[in-house]
Amino acid sequence: MLRSRQEQRRAWWQASPAAIWLGLFFLAPLALIVLYSLQSRANDGTVLWTWTWANYAQLMRDSAFWRTLWLSIWIAVVVTAITLVISYPLAYFIATRPRRWRIVLLFGIMIPFWTNFLVRIYAWKVLLGNAGVINQLLEGLGMQPLNLINSRLAVILALIYGELPYMVLPLYAALERFDHTQMEAAYDLGANHWRAFRRVMLPQTMAGITAGAILVFIPTVGTFAVSDILGGTEGFMIGNLLDLHFRTTPNWPYGSAISMIFMLMLLGAIWLYFRVTKEVPDGENPG
Repeated sequence: MLRSRQEQRRAWWQASPAAIWLGLFFLAPLALIVLYSLQSRANDGTVLWTWTWANYAQLMRDSAFWRTLWLSIWIAVVVTAITLVISYPLAYFIATRPRRWRIVLLFGIMIPFWTNFLVRIYAWKVLLGNAGVINQLLEGLGMQPLNLINSRLAVILALIYGELPYMVLPLYAALERFDHTQMEAAYDLGANHWRAFRRVMLPQTMAGITAGAILVFIPTVGTFAVSDILGGTEGFMIGNLLDLHFRTTPNWPYGSAISMIFMLMLLGAIWLYFRVTKEVPDGENPG
């Protein structure tokens, strides 16, 4: 019993740096957001320390918030789905190359993302602008220029580009571990390509799909820089709404309430996603 207690104390000491870090940089800010969300706003924009549920009551009636929230979720779902469709065959191609080429191909994907994030966003603004590269090319071909900038399409294109590595890498890790001889066995047993993929490969790479979807969906649904630079009023997302309440027209209590509702809904969606896409246990027929 004494030895067990000593091991428990040692484990607590070993975990204490991580616990302190988590407490200072996650739990403490979260507690402040909860505290602010239950306060009032003074006339000068500062926090008036009076406890109230009025922010949440107002939020339930705020149609602008709900429209912005659903637009953000819709854009995030579209970006996640398109990124998955692009990344799966790309990750499969990389995972099936000779080992000496895999690192080269992965570096080819990662190198463009070593540049500054804002520089890459403004590069898209140059491409999609009314007098940008794409419209100049269309005009040179005798075609009508397109209104690409300040639109949801511009936001979606830039987000797909920006989030692509976060989908490719988990899928590559899952596909690299996959035993491809199982696909050959499925073909020998009479399965076509689609049936073999759906019954054999897809269930065994679902962990990579889930990880990639979470890594893409979460930063996408809360983005504000991409939508602010490329979206204009058409791409106003939940991140822009939070920026509005915390920086432009300060209303920290109401912005904190938005943050709490948004976070709870996001956690619920992630929990549901894990429930729906959980891995099939070993030995169970995925079909």
